[in-house]
Amino acid sequence: MADSLHTDPTHRLGTPRLRAVRDMLDDAFGGDFSDEDWDHALGGVHAWIEDERGVAAHGSVVMRRVLHNGRSYRVGYVEGVGVRGDRRRQGLGGLVMAELERVIDGAFAFGALSASEEGAALYLARGWEPWKGRIEVLGPDGIAHLPDEEGSTCLRAAAGGTLPDPAVALLFDWRDGDVL
Repeated sequence: MADSLHTDPTHRLGTPRLRAVRDMLDDAFGGDFSDEDWDHALGGVHAWIEDERGVAAHGSVVMRRVLHNGRSYRVGYVEGVGVRGDRRRQGLGGLVMAELERVIDGAFAFGALSASEEGAALYLARGWEPWKGRIEVLGPDGIAHLPDEEGSTCLRAAAGGTLPDPAVALLFDWRDGDVL
């Protein structure tokens, strides 16, 4: 069976495929993919590649609200990007990201993600830019600064769009687990 690329919203994947994606991500992240990480990857659009062994690569894009310079933006936030160990360095991550970027271009003001050290090279090579400004979150106790996220957050302008001004903080919506 040749590799096949698929794109669908969460509700169309069905329980068996969602279980297969979760299992692959648990393996790809060496057991460091939490229930909150999984929850963050749901509710948007998934892109995944299947081969003869099952799910070989996955990523999703979900909507987040970001306040910036007096405006609320609909942002395509990339989650759950992983490639099965035996298929790494074969371009599958780039194929998944191309599909997610297509979704961002068609539905959002810009894209955002929090890159791991291992994944940063993929995103930077695809034109994602490290955010040079302040990162904040609107949490249960008000606005909180997230200095630890300022080195790993990357943005990508949607087609024909521009990126926010780094002189003004990005204020992300709250969620359980890792906020970014």
